[in-house]
Amino acid sequence: MIEATPPADALAAAERHLDSLRRNHTIDMTRGKPAPEQLDLSDELLANMSPGACVGEGGDYRNYGLGTGIPEAKRLMGAYLEMPPEHTIVAGNSSLTLMHDTLVGAVLAGVPGGAGPWGRDGAGVKFICPAPGYDRHFAICAKLGIEMLPVDMHADGPDMDAVEKLAGDDPSVKGMWCVPKYSNPTGAVYADAVVERLANMSCAAPDFRIMWDDAYAVHHLSDERPIVKHIFKACTAAGNGDRPYLFASTSKITYAGAGLAALAASPDNIADIARKMSFATIGPDKITQLRHVKFLGGMDGLAAHMEKHAALIRPKFAAAHGVLQARLGGTGMATWTAPKGGYFISADLEDGNAAAVVRLTGEAGVALVPAGSTFPYGRDPRDRNVRIAPTMPSVEEVTQAMEVFCACVQVVSLRRRVAAQC
Repeated sequence: MIEATPPADALAAAERHLDSLRRNHTIDMTRGKPAPEQLDLSDELLANMSPGACVGEGGDYRNYGLGTGIPEAKRLMGAYLEMPPEHTIVAGNSSLTLMHDTLVGAVLAGVPGGAGPWGRDGAGVKFICPAPGYDRHFAICAKLGIEMLPVDMHADGPDMDAVEKLAGDDPSVKGMWCVPKYSNPTGAVYADAVVERLANMSCAAPDFRIMWDDAYAVHHLSDERPIVKHIFKACTAAGNGDRPYLFASTSKITYAGAGLAALAASPDNIADIARKMSFATIGPDKITQLRHVKFLGGMDGLAAHMEKHAALIRPKFAAAHGVLQARLGGTGMATWTAPKGGYFISADLEDGNAAAVVRLTGEAGVALVPAGSTFPYGRDPRDRNVRIAPTMPSVEEVTQAMEVFCACVQVVSLRRRVAAQC
């Protein structure tokens, strides 16, 4: 209807519609947070421990020790990452902390296979960053002074021609970020061929590392359950077993603020990281680790638990997609992803429109992550990508928020079209 109407008239109608949608409250869609109903699914954690029940295979978990995690939790999170328990570290609740500390350790002291601290030769450190990607990954690089090299993210993973060239030509390129399944924010799933190329590619830096953030491995939204080729097995077969660090957490499985985080890697990498950790901790929260083992049991129990999450989240994604299709389908103003899992929808608008749409959406009562956040340095070169996080609000709020977002897309697009005619 909008396209069949003169742009000036369509703009006036779109602005009236947006005015009718304005609310005094704010719907927060900035982050991929679990909703309260999702957190409620894990409330058994608060009651499944009692005095006298804190002894496990590793001894009395009320005391010091076991700096890399209790044996039971290593088996659980090792199974999640498809790695042996002895190759797995289980720490606090945040995998982001493990990623941050791993890179800090590399910058300060180096990693196995290298000649010492990253950047010690004065050439600086560079990291390959598939984009759109996760803003907190980029923030770690920015904090540590690591130069970020963006490469395009496709539906089957990063642009491997670009990755191979960057990694193969420059010894200061020390690693890259990867979210292999239901990538943040696009929902991309890495193809087997991408994993094989990552495992086998020639790297100018002998201590090149892949930060493999498997945050969404069990966060399915459909009956399709893609299997990503195992990066550690592929790297080991290629003679590059030290290349990947695998990360995961239960942040969106149980309690976002009181869960488990895990890191798995080769024996040399694990020994190196455990030694570095020993200077900073006398041991993790072993009671929380034992609570999780009792609650989830194993991967079968974890999978059944995630089905409950999917039942709560799926209607929100359906509501968001329904409004997007009804309001923007066929207009040429936007395209968007329909992920099979994960926590986000990625929308690409017409070039140059994202910042204006996010600003106008915020003024109308819907908070989105700032435009550009899904790119290194917060700079989207085409100013078009917007990340939508539908999990925290209710289904009704998601519908309201998406109506506002779509109206803002229409207004911004039509304003530009009217201006182009003047």
